[in-house]
Amino acid sequence: MLHPLNWPLALAVYAAAFAFGYLCGSIPFGVLLTRLAGAPDVRAIGSGNIGATNVLRTGRKGLAAATLLGDMLKGTVAVLLTAYVLDHDFAMVAAVGAFLGHLFPVWLRFRGGKGVATYIGVLLGLAWPVAIVFCAIWLAVAALTRYSSLSALIASAATPVFLWWYGDAQDAQLFLLLSVLLWIMHRTNIMRLFRGKEGKIGAGSKAAGGA
Repeated sequence: MLHPLNWPLALAVYAAAFAFGYLCGSIPFGVLLTRLAGAPDVRAIGSGNIGATNVLRTGRKGLAAATLLGDMLKGTVAVLLTAYVLDHDFAMVAAVGAFLGHLFPVWLRFRGGKGVATYIGVLLGLAWPVAIVFCAIWLAVAALTRYSSLSALIASAATPVFLWWYGDAQDAQLFLLLSVLLWIMHRTNIMRLFRGKEGKIGAGSKAAGGA
């Protein structure tokens, strides 16, 4: 930890950690990969989201998988590199930066994704056992309902609880914040779920729902 007298330096380092996380998180893999592959602009189909679920609606499963992996790893890399160079506290700041970078990327006029993959990525970097729990819950709900958004909402709601139970109160508070943000980003999905109009996994490019 930095000495209290070095608080201006501490603020500068926290800002640097946030900026590094934001730059990593703002890389729009869904847009870049579909463009490189000559696929339709992912922002013009389905839900208009740049995440893997909407990329899947192009019919290109490989691109969707690559988008998912990229959106996850950009969060993981931001957290792990910051933790390696600095410490866990700064890595948490980088995690917030990465998540917000995905939601509001400067390159896309601050219109990004809904954050599920990057949420998993930063969780993987900070508390990998709970990341496995998140994925297990997501897969179980998705298998039962075929709703990507509902799976993410339930898994994200459970994450702070499991972190607290795991004895990691600091990360539990962080992911409570990220979960609230993720739910806010899914507010239209929540409305469609209540109306029975949410698109299901594998429903094709005409579905308007999804994460």
